[in-house]
Amino acid sequence: MTESLFCVENLRVAYPSSQSGKKLSWAVNDVSFTLDAGERLGLVGESGCGKSTLGRAAMRLLPSATQIEGQVKFAGKSVFDLNSSQLRQFRGEAIALVFQDPMTRLDPLMTIGDHCLETLRAHQPELSRRQSKTKAIATLEAVNIPENRWEQYPHEFSGGMRQRVAIALALLLNPKLIVADEPTTSLDVTVAAQILQELTRLCRERDMALLLISHDLAMVGEYCGRIAVMYQGKIVETGAVETILRQPSHEYTKSLLEAALHLQAVEGAEGAEGAEGAEGAEGAEGAEGAEGAEGEAEKLNIPIPNSQFPIPNSQTTNNKQQTTNNNPLLQVTNLKQYFTLEGNFIEQLFKKESTVIKAVDNVSFSLYTGEVLGLVGESGCGKSTLSRTILQLMRPTSGSVEFLGEDLTQLNRQSLRTIRRQIQMVFQDPNACLNPLMTVGESIADPLFIHQVADTTQAKIQVKEMLERVGLTPTDDYYNRYPGELSGGQQQRVAIARALITRPNLLICDEPVSMLDASVQTQVLELMQELKAEFNLTYLFITHDLWVARFFCDRIAVMNSGQIVELGPTGELFTNPQHPYTQTLLDAAPLLAKQQG
Repeated sequence: MTESLFCVENLRVAYPSSQSGKKLSWAVNDVSFTLDAGERLGLVGESGCGKSTLGRAAMRLLPSATQIEGQVKFAGKSVFDLNSSQLRQFRGEAIALVFQDPMTRLDPLMTIGDHCLETLRAHQPELSRRQSKTKAIATLEAVNIPENRWEQYPHEFSGGMRQRVAIALALLLNPKLIVADEPTTSLDVTVAAQILQELTRLCRERDMALLLISHDLAMVGEYCGRIAVMYQGKIVETGAVETILRQPSHEYTKSLLEAALHLQAVEGAEGAEGAEGAEGAEGAEGAEGAEGAEGEAEKLNIPIPNSQFPIPNSQTTNNKQQTTNNNPLLQVTNLKQYFTLEGNFIEQLFKKESTVIKAVDNVSFSLYTGEVLGLVGESGCGKSTLSRTILQLMRPTSGSVEFLGEDLTQLNRQSLRTIRRQIQMVFQDPNACLNPLMTVGESIADPLFIHQVADTTQAKIQVKEMLERVGLTPTDDYYNRYPGELSGGQQQRVAIARALITRPNLLICDEPVSMLDASVQTQVLELMQELKAEFNLTYLFITHDLWVARFFCDRIAVMNSGQIVELGPTGELFTNPQHPYTQTLLDAAPLLAKQQG
């Protein structure tokens, strides 16, 4: 019998605790599985269940004080017995890891080209610089990073484009196994599909194995042959994709399916109502709630249980516009944000004109009080740049941004600081707003002190209430943790709590639930919906996940190459898209209920 390429046996992992005498808590608890050459295994589960810990343990990337039991073998050899030299060769050439957060892989002081050349120089020193650059450029182009971005730095890329660079770096050395930890979290559906198609093609052609760690059941179902479901540190169910999606046996797996179908409950409602545009969008209370999920589930013969893992019922996920007058809360008019690529000294001498990137190109739209406007489009299309320009975190090239009738582009720094209490932002990368040296409680309370709206006692009370609202309990425990002690999804919930703590009028959400599994996505979206009704909030909701946008937004604006190419009510956009790019996005979005085989 041939030995498996990758084998995990009775693996247990516990992080060191700062509290002496505290009972050992296993983040990964007695996990075993195998992976053969060319096989694709999807590891799914909620944030904090131990998925990422398992991936890092397999590559010996955990802190030295971490307690580890069990075995991890690659090609029959124990990974835990490798010396430093063998380990350096093992990482990258044997197994490559694509991190959930691309900035953990990218040095902010190095260009993208230097990252590629350094990787090849360390592992393939026999290649000349020209050969290395040719190979690197071909790999970058495979993940849609053009050659003219070679001299740029990570901060000049969108979150999705940084993730594409990280994937390219993993592919450079043609490893035998790729451990992809949420590799497409920051990517739009079209690029995600391209990346995963490329990864699966490489698996077939090079007999390369793939361990795809994700909270996205639809994506895993489409690109993997087997699924392992993880819950509270244990693998509770494993099997072929068809078996898990059609006949799940564990209650937690059933709850994940229920939540995913709940978010993707589109066809049931629209099939019953026809293409009735906005009316279909506003009917989320009925056919698109639990009934819609059950309708989709019946197509796959998936049971919808009353399990111990309840999914909250959607209240009015796509509400009618809650405005009583025609004056918009936010008015963006002819907004432009252009960047110039200067190039190196030699290029500047011989090039007559510098390259101009039109990140935001003449964008106009209105946003009304109580409305949820979704902004969707591929990574790098300008969504995040648009949000930062609206907030005046970067001044626009031209155009205006009016908030409550006041043009923000004309305000000085002090005036902008005052008005930002009313406009808060949830960033795509939670590390962008969380100081690693501050506790969770301190991070969430910080805006209250910046805007001088609470003393220490009041702030602590409000922070604990907000922690409970975003599902981080027990609150006393999470209040004193540091960001590094949280999973990616938990960090994102802290970022949401921090943004909501000042009770703003407008919340700009840049991929706020992209790192969360379907069940937690539903809970967070419902929380945001409750807060919207309670405090009359308005959302500009940026996402690459069409199903989340469909579930949550009243209207959707589709952005492509810096421009809004289509804008309309959610129901109309999904049933009758007008622009070819919108149709391309819809065609690329994986739908769980369609995965019949």
